[in-house]
Amino acid sequence: MSTNRGLQANALGTSDSIVMAVAGSAPAYSIAATTAVLIGTVGLAAPAALLYCAIPMLGIAWAFNYLGRLDVNAGASYSWVGRALHPFLGFISGWSLVISATIFMVAGSLPAGAMTLELVAPSHAGNTALAAAVGAVWFLAMLCVVLMGAKLTVHAQLVMSGIELVILLVVAFAAVFSDKRVNEFSWSWLGFSHFDGPSGFAAGALIAAFYYWGWDVTSNLSEETRNSRKTSGLAGLIGVAIVFVLFEVFTIATNMLLTPKEIATSDNIMGLLGDRVLPGPGGKLLIVAVMLSTIATLETTLIQVTRSLFSMGRDKTLPSALGKSHPRWQTPWVAIVVVGVVALGLFVASTALGSVSAVLEDAVAAIGLQIAVYYGLAGLAVVVAYRKLLFKSAANFFFGGLWPLAGALFMIWVFVESLGSLSSTAIAIGVGGIAVGIVPMLWYRAKGAAYYRPARLDAARAEQVHAEYGNETPVYAASSGDTLSTDF
Repeated sequence: MSTNRGLQANALGTSDSIVMAVAGSAPAYSIAATTAVLIGTVGLAAPAALLYCAIPMLGIAWAFNYLGRLDVNAGASYSWVGRALHPFLGFISGWSLVISATIFMVAGSLPAGAMTLELVAPSHAGNTALAAAVGAVWFLAMLCVVLMGAKLTVHAQLVMSGIELVILLVVAFAAVFSDKRVNEFSWSWLGFSHFDGPSGFAAGALIAAFYYWGWDVTSNLSEETRNSRKTSGLAGLIGVAIVFVLFEVFTIATNMLLTPKEIATSDNIMGLLGDRVLPGPGGKLLIVAVMLSTIATLETTLIQVTRSLFSMGRDKTLPSALGKSHPRWQTPWVAIVVVGVVALGLFVASTALGSVSAVLEDAVAAIGLQIAVYYGLAGLAVVVAYRKLLFKSAANFFFGGLWPLAGALFMIWVFVESLGSLSSTAIAIGVGGIAVGIVPMLWYRAKGAAYYRPARLDAARAEQVHAEYGNETPVYAASSGDTLSTDF
């Protein structure tokens, strides 16, 4: 008999999940790491890129909400796409998340190290090797927190994200009423006039997708969340809405308060913006916010990748050892150790890649491609899973069908359109990383993993089961060969 106890059930509540969704998107980090890249790509249209990416992103959040009602699984899109569309597509969806999260271990840890150095040793903040070393220390600290359970994880998030959001709100308020403007606000910043054609719009949308990425950690935590069929999806929707407002306010403030030259040449836009609106403490406050945000999102990214690997190991689509949980903390300890070793290797390699900003630019674009793949597949999966119920109500049609489908098509279009404008390095990392997944997919398919013979994810059948047996029907089956995941 197996001694594997699985993950810790009922560890998180609704407010905990909302905090995790916001922390997953890392408002301060995303603004600091990506604003220069976004404005460098689309100029004054940066607020428009965030707006027009938020609309389809909310469609994907609705897809996660509806799919989470059917199948509570730490693998989230990996499980849903595999059962609604095809197991191969499900594996690619899960693999895309794993690869994007692994790349982020460098893209996130380097700024964490750089921001720490900015606070304690400003003259060394641009030293990539030293930033990687300090970032590795923060990464290992978060690795230990994640290893010790979901409750400790969310407690750490409440502290880090709470301080971050207070600082962001203070600076945002000061920015709105600042008289140190170099540009007056223009509604054209929210239109299409500043984009350089469809390819320019797609390039901006790909970067904007990176801003939002991470809110779906709530779905990867679904097996550890109370009433997760409702809580996980709702928290994701609320998280996207909150970070959208923060992203827009700070991007518009950047357009208004900083010159193009300042944006292009600064390695610390948030610090510069803080100094502009709150001379003296403002810059340091935002450095603290970015550092906390980066550390917090390292934690949520670790949760996403390790829970995904746990689900894949449990299904034997990757080595089964990844599906083992710690007997005391009920966390996927093998997956956590494996991710830690791989990430530390990447830290060492990153020291040879140049400056922090050079590492980030290609990493953001590569991760954007991988995000587009697994978000797009989830948007298609919900339409297939709910196809028999889409015309039963306006809510089903709009939130479970039309909006997610539009989001999926948008993500697919952005992926294809962006291939013509990205650097060869970004494409090699983004597409090549996904392609590598074909090897383990075919290997474990040949070994007869039950995941490749799944039950169909069918919302109509789930509704029928609940009508007959009630809402207490189990929502998770221990292996892909079981067919109990029929909750509506």
